[in-house]
Formats: sequence, C-alpha cells, structure tokens
Amino acid sequence: MEQHRPTVLVVGATGRVAALVVPALVRRGATVRALVRSESGRRQAIDNGAAEAVVADLRDPPSLRRAAAGADGVFHIGPAFQADETQMGCNLVAAAQQAGVRKFVFSSVIQPTHVTLANHASKVPVEAALFESKLEYTLLHPANFFQNLRGAWPGMARDGVFAEPYPVHTRIARVDYRDVAEVAAIALTEDRLAYGSFELCAPGRFNPQEIAAMAGEALGRPVAAREMDFEGWVERTRPPYDARQLQLLSKVHAHYAAHGLGGNALTLEAILGRAPRTLAQYIRELAAA
Repeated sequence: MEQHRPTVLVVGATGRVAALVVPALVRRGATVRALVRSESGRRQAIDNGAAEAVVADLRDPPSLRRAAAGADGVFHIGPAFQADETQMGCNLVAAAQQAGVRKFVFSSVIQPTHVTLANHASKVPVEAALFESKLEYTLLHPANFFQNLRGAWPGMARDGVFAEPYPVHTRIARVDYRDVAEVAAIALTEDRLAYGSFELCAPGRFNPQEIAAMAGEALGRPVAAREMDFEGWVERTRPPYDARQLQLLSKVHAHYAAHGLGGNALTLEAILGRAPRTLAQYIRELAAA
C-alpha cells in the first residue's frame, strides 16, 4: 500500500526563513501547498519546491479556509512586527480548525511570555488559541536566527567590521533556521512532537567579539567588533521594515544590550538526534558563498 503523503499548507513559503521549511517537508515526503499573497508569488513558491501555491490573505478568513481545505497540516510564522500579527495568527488557527486540519506548527519566539517585547507579546494569544483548539499543535520557540547575520555579513567581508547596536560583550542565543525547519517538518509528518512546546537553540551564546573572530578566521583576515547606534546600524544593514517596525526592533536591541538572550541547546539536539548546526559552521558557509 502506498504511504499517505500529507499535504501541508506553509505560510511564508517565499520568505527569508520560512522558505526553508518547504525543502525540509519535501525531504520527509510531504506535499507542500504554499500560501502566497499574490499571483507573483506562485512561481517563486513552486521554484522553492512547493507542489502548489494558493493566494490567500491572513487578514481574510474565508480565503484562509479555502487555502486550508484538504490540508493535513499547517505551518505558520507571523509577519515580523506587524500591528495585527496576533489577529492574523488567530485567523489562521480558526481557519485550520474549520477546514478539518489535523496538525498545526507555530514558529513562535523564544521566551514568548517576556511580554515587555511587542514581538513576543504578539505570539501569546496565538499560542492560547492553539491550546484552546482541537488541533494537534506544536509550538516552536527559536532563538535569534543565524540567518539574521546575513545583513551584517557584507560589512564584515568588505570593511572587516562587525557592527551591532549593542555592546560587544553581549551574549545572545542563536539558532540556524534550517534546524528549526527540520523540527517543523518532523512535527508535521510524525506524531512525537504533538502538543509540545520546544525551545530551539544552537550550542553556545556568542558575543560580537567572538563572532568577529569566527568571521576573521573564515575570511582569512581580521574582523573587528564594534558597537554602533541603532540608526547607524539600520543604515548599514537596511532591514526591510517601516518606521513603526524599526521602533519595535530598536526595543529588542535595547533589551539585548541590557540583558542579552539566554537559551539551551539540549531540546534541539534531542529532537534532531544529532548535533545542531553551529554558528561557526554557518559563518564558514557565508564566507564560502
């Protein structure tokens, strides 16, 4: 008998990090249905490995119900710093339940109950909606993504400077989103992670000085760590955010400056059954590319 290939609706399938979930699901035998915001996103989603793409809007519940119809699972990651991120997530939870979806994986954030940060607080009602649903939910709590360093990499490679808007001794837990994507794919194609909440971190909490040293080793020339003000950092890295989103992001960096970010790698290694990717490995990949 042919094994059932689950169909998974993936939100963010053309995005910077959620797109990594698509190949992870395909490798585990799932059929990926990408949720895209416009017709122009269809081809990009298909090129990334999705079998099909549907146009829907997280602000439009009927379109979400149509997109989820016939799906076995849903992967969701909220659009960063959007004012109505919470409502969009809750809309998708409701639509999945109404469409008869079985599994729902929510890529939330590490320490979501730290509600003084808006991007953490916005995740809590979505998690609550899942707790109160009939869905087999899995909550992922990833640390700061390795992939966020891509914006800083050109400055490291060109100028030999790693500049961040917090002190050079600040230690931050990070994770490669490819490992998060693999956990999401496991949750959507197996049952062992159902009803679980999992902190996902790579080994180590490295400060900018240590990251600069890794970059210098990978590039074969010195890289210095510098602290710069938030406005200068925005000009240097050009994150794709509007003024309101940047204001919220500045609060995240202020939190890092004051407290750093903690995290533990034990859960991620246990789920993967292997050592997670390391920051040094990721930086060597950036240098090679």
